[in-house]
Amino acid sequence: MKKTVLILVLVYCSNMFSQILDPVKWSTSVEKISETKYKLITKASIESGWHLYAQNVPEGGPIPTTFTYDDEGGAIKIIGNTSEDEGHTVDDPVFGMMIKFFEKSAVFEQTIEVSEDKKAVNGTVEFMVCDDSRCLPPTEVDLVFNLAANTLVTEDGTNTKETVRTIPENETGPFPESGSKKGLWGIFFIAFLSGFAALLTPCVFPMIPMTVSFFTKQSKNKAKGIRNAIIYGISIIVIYVLLGTLVSLIFGADALNALSTNVWFNVAFFILLLVFAASFLGAFEIMLPHSWANKVDRQADRGGLIGIFFMALALAIVSFSCTGPIVGTLLVEAAAGGNQIGPIIGMLGFSLAIALPFALFAAFPGWLNSLPKSGGWLNTVKVVLGFLELALAFKFLSNADLVLQLHWLEREVFISIWIAIFGALAFYLFGKIRLPHDSPVTYISVGRLGLGLLVLSFTIYMVPGLWGAPLNLISAFPPPQHYSESPYGVGHTQLGSGNVQEGNHDDLPDGAHLMPPHNILTFNDYGKGLAYAKKVGKPVMIDFTGHACVNCRKMEQNVWIKPKILDILKNDVVLISLYVDDKRPLEAGEVVESKLKPGKKLKYIGQKWSELQTIKYKTNSQPFYVLMDHNEENLIEPVGYTPDVEEYYTWLKTGISKFE
Repeated sequence: MKKTVLILVLVYCSNMFSQILDPVKWSTSVEKISETKYKLITKASIESGWHLYAQNVPEGGPIPTTFTYDDEGGAIKIIGNTSEDEGHTVDDPVFGMMIKFFEKSAVFEQTIEVSEDKKAVNGTVEFMVCDDSRCLPPTEVDLVFNLAANTLVTEDGTNTKETVRTIPENETGPFPESGSKKGLWGIFFIAFLSGFAALLTPCVFPMIPMTVSFFTKQSKNKAKGIRNAIIYGISIIVIYVLLGTLVSLIFGADALNALSTNVWFNVAFFILLLVFAASFLGAFEIMLPHSWANKVDRQADRGGLIGIFFMALALAIVSFSCTGPIVGTLLVEAAAGGNQIGPIIGMLGFSLAIALPFALFAAFPGWLNSLPKSGGWLNTVKVVLGFLELALAFKFLSNADLVLQLHWLEREVFISIWIAIFGALAFYLFGKIRLPHDSPVTYISVGRLGLGLLVLSFTIYMVPGLWGAPLNLISAFPPPQHYSESPYGVGHTQLGSGNVQEGNHDDLPDGAHLMPPHNILTFNDYGKGLAYAKKVGKPVMIDFTGHACVNCRKMEQNVWIKPKILDILKNDVVLISLYVDDKRPLEAGEVVESKLKPGKKLKYIGQKWSELQTIKYKTNSQPFYVLMDHNEENLIEPVGYTPDVEEYYTWLKTGISKFE
């Protein structure tokens, strides 16, 4: 008995300190459609903080979730493609593309038709999961769908009773709610700032003292004036939130999710933002019909709560030539985020920023004296917003180009366009460029000079990006570095293919290549790298990584690039990068049975390195860094994702100092 307890304690402790992660649990069920048709349902239960990638991921991105069903020589007919939940689509700054993923749970459905009596259908799912600091290698799980019994067959083979209902053939199965609130605070904050920007336009700013004075004069006492102004502000919020709600209802969740990845939506948004930018720059004004404003004005004369509401509506209509482009841009940005309530949150933030001044100045009329006088500076605000709209427009055109892989708007071209736009904005702020509605500039204010210098500094900052600089401040906007004419900087040649390009030199050691863009001598074979380390007398650094590992790329782009880190990687260690998602087949003599899954063969190079990491280091997440000596003993405890440069540098120096 004591022995058993001791063994259980040891097993528990081993599991507790082990870092073998298994954040996704798979289960299957079956719904009968007719005598020969079934719906195979696969559910992924995902641990909090992890995300599972969708089935369709652009080329060059992470590993997609892939289902394979055994058709048993034609006895089972696979009808259509495997459907999936709505999920979340984001613009990934590392991969530079729109990527869809799932959090917490995901449901996949596949319709099949059987030609003979079948008890079960077999299948597999290959998938990849990541969290904010690591990714796991591609994993393959066997699936069993029990057609004969009303059971739920789980990944570990246990059966749980579950009712299988017969459903009409045209009915789609229910999906769990999966609306992430991720990014909604960001939408609200940006919209709130945009609302304040709209306040400083010629159509809105002069309305503040006029409207507040109206309420204070027309009201019998101060309290009533404040109350009316607050109702006026609330009415503004209601009007704009209703607009956001209308957009959400018209498009629906599925359409909004498609906006971010659909080529034609992105092209349409590009054209729309160009129109908004031209309007702000003074080419023309976007106006609603005058008849609308006249009808609303007549309703506002009725007084009372209804009259106040129509006064707010009149403000929205009259100021549309200034607020329309901002509102349109916000709705486009919020909708393209794929979240159905994004447009509602955006309009809430925008309208709150506009409504607040009216309520506050009504409560404290003395503050009106501190407001700057209207003048040419209001048009300057419009023009600055126009330049920003123009720059943002090219982000949508870039999205479309990336999806189609046309290479029309590569990184250098995109950055050149932004340099031209922000350079022109700097000249405008310095008074060197005048547009149609500008007043003559006899001198520039300190504020305008400061903003001009800031824009000019930003323009100069972007220039090195033409020669391969990463431009971390705007990394989410231009195409990724590999999507360019010179991915590794001017003067370097692109060789090979895939996410990791290899330089090729005759004098390199056997099995080595120079990893761009920093030309770090790197081995992708464990044995050859270790042999070279023994030859030159340097410690070994093993980099367990993946072509589709987001956080591996973050480390390479943000940490390895630092001079003191780069110097160590080039001169003090022998780097061996082992890609756990390398899909190249193993040589016939290297194909062996898996030690982790007896009965299964290791078919790919990536599986070999993944199993090495799991068995030797008791972890399966990437990135994972090991410093070891020539006897393959660790010099220091291995580390994973370490975005802090000083911490990573200390780890490297401490480990290398122990090498003899």
